Amino acid sequence: MKKAGILNRHLAGALAELGHGDGVLVCDAGMPIPDGPRVVDLAFLAGVPSFAEVVDGLLAELVVEGATAATEVREANPAAAGLLDGHFAGPLLTLVPHEELKRLSAGARLVVRTGEARPYANVLLRCGVFF
Repeated sequence: MKKAGILNRHLAGALAELGHGDGVLVCDAGMPIPDGPRVVDLAFLAGVPSFAEVVDGLLAELVVEGATAATEVREANPAAAGLLDGHFAGPLLTLVPHEELKRLSAGARLVVRTGEARPYANVLLRCGVFF
């Protein structure tokens, strides 16, 4: 049994299968989930687990070379925008209209659904390489 890091067996296994360039969509409870990507649904109750908790946990285990989020997050969800700005400084974060983010999410290899109940708490992570 693991003693640290992500303990959810489905999520830990899915993360181990990711490679350089793969996309991971971390989304709120309301984001439409596209057909195709593997889905690990962590949503338990509204707000549990939060977008911030899941993003922080994933970033502790993944190498991420970039991220894409919805432009609308800046105005509609300043807390999520601040979290993303804190993790992805400058050119590491690309903002696109929400409809474009939904289109891009169809190419993700993994979708991790949170219980987040605030709008536009979604980010498409692009996996990097550790060397």
